[in-house]
Amino acid sequence: MYGLIGKMRATPGKREDLLQLLLEATDSMPGCLNYIVARDPADTTAIWVTEVWVDAASHKASLNRPDVQAAIAKARPMIAGFDFQFETEPAGGYGLDQP
Repeated sequence: MYGLIGKMRATPGKREDLLQLLLEATDSMPGCLNYIVARDPADTTAIWVTEVWVDAASHKASLNRPDVQAAIAKARPMIAGFDFQFETEPAGGYGLDQP
């Protein structure tokens, strides 16, 4: 499995709009086992995204989908920046369907 954990910052006043867009854009992505979007309670601009994919190729392929490209274009003006992005190798856990 392939995982990503990232923290992004929304432009001021746009966190909820960006969060909603991320949630809507994650519908039925082949190879995606888990996609969690979360508010950072200590920072009103920060959003954490945790992803688990069957493999890195599935994640990379998702970025070329027309619906994902459209969501990225729509989100870009609401993104102030990215603080962290870490690659992981998920081992499993509660709520994670194994491929």
